[in-house]
Amino acid sequence: MNNQTMHWASVWGNAVSIAENRPETFSKNITLRYPVYSHFEGQAVRLTFDNYCGTEPITIAKTSLLVDNRFYTATFNGCESVTIPAGERAVSDAVECYVKAQSMFDVSFYLEDYTQMRSVVFTTGPLTIGRYALGDQAYSPMFPVDISRSTHYFYFLSNVSVYTQSSNRTVVCYGDSITAQDWPDYLTLRCREEGHSSTAIIRRATSGSRILRQYECITYESYGLKGENRFDHEVPTDGADTVIIQQGINDIIHPVGTDINMFRPMSDLPTVDQLIDGLKYYIGLARSYGYRVYVGTLLPIEGWRTYAPFREQMRSEINQWIRTTNLIDGFVDFDAAVRDPSRPTAMLPQFDSGDHLHPSAAGYKAMAEAVLKEIIE
Repeated sequence: MNNQTMHWASVWGNAVSIAENRPETFSKNITLRYPVYSHFEGQAVRLTFDNYCGTEPITIAKTSLLVDNRFYTATFNGCESVTIPAGERAVSDAVECYVKAQSMFDVSFYLEDYTQMRSVVFTTGPLTIGRYALGDQAYSPMFPVDISRSTHYFYFLSNVSVYTQSSNRTVVCYGDSITAQDWPDYLTLRCREEGHSSTAIIRRATSGSRILRQYECITYESYGLKGENRFDHEVPTDGADTVIIQQGINDIIHPVGTDINMFRPMSDLPTVDQLIDGLKYYIGLARSYGYRVYVGTLLPIEGWRTYAPFREQMRSEINQWIRTTNLIDGFVDFDAAVRDPSRPTAMLPQFDSGDHLHPSAAGYKAMAEAVLKEIIE
C-alpha cells in the first residue's frame, strides 16, 4: 500500500484517560463493540489500541470489523491475539476491506482473561455510543439483548484510520469534558450537511483534565492527565493537519482550598500567564507536527458551584489573549456562540445543560456552528 495518491487518515479517535479506581476495575470474558463513522471512503482499515494509563499488560484475544454486513478479522503482526504492555499501544495490520463514505461500521474486541480496565474515556454525542456483552460475541451480528448493555465508556480503542485518497484529511479536537461531549459529533454532521466531504473530525478529550495539573490520588485520578502527559501522545494522528484546542476552564475552577477539599488546594490555581504558557506549549508542539492551530475561547461559567469574580476575571483575560494572539492561525469563539448577550458571564438558558459549565445539546450544536469554515473546508 504505497500508492502516492493514497494515505492513512483517521476517521475516529478518542483520548485515553484513567478509569475511576474501584474494586471492579477488572473484567473477564466480555466483548466490547464500538460503532465507527467514516466520513470518507477507504480501501483498508487500521486500528490502534492503547494501554497508556494501564499499570499492567492487557491481552485482546480477538478483534473483528463488521463492514457492510461482513465480518473481517484484525490481526497484529499476523496474530489474532495481542498483548499490550502497560503504557504502550498496538496498531493492527491493515484490514483490507472497502469502507463507504459516510458509513458506519463496528469494531468489536474480546477480552478473554482478567483485564485491567484502566485506559478509558467517557464520551457522548449523536454518533458516539458503544455496547458490551458477556462472553465471546466478536463475530455475533447482534449482541443478545439479555446479556448486553450500552455504554459511553470507550476502553482501549483510541484510533481508527482508513486508507484513502490523499486529499482527505483529519481535524483533531483536543480538550476536556466539553470536547469529550457532543460538539465534535455535531461538527461531523455539519461537515456532512455542508458537503465538506474530505474532512474527518476526531476527538482527543477527557473529562476533568487540566492544562497544568493532574491529581495523584485515587479519589480524583480519573480527572485525567495534565497537558504535558497528554498532548504529544494524543494529537499526532494519521492524516491530521489541524488541531482545535479548547481547554483551560478546569485549571480555573478546580482549586477550592484544603479547608474544603484536601486534594484541591488553592496553590493549584495558576496565574493567567502560566495558563497562557501552557497554551503556548501546545501551540509549539502542534507546529512541530506541521499542523494549523486554532484555539477555542473558554465558555461562560456563572452559576457553576465554584464560580467567583476572580475566576471570571481569569477566564476573561485568557479569552482576550486567545482573540488577539498572532501565534495561532485563528480562534473559535465558543464563548460568543453560547453566552447570554444580556449577561455575558453566563450561558443562554437554552444552551446550558443545567450545571452552568457544560452546554446542552443545543449549546453543543451552537459550538459546532461557530467553527470557522476555513477549518473544515
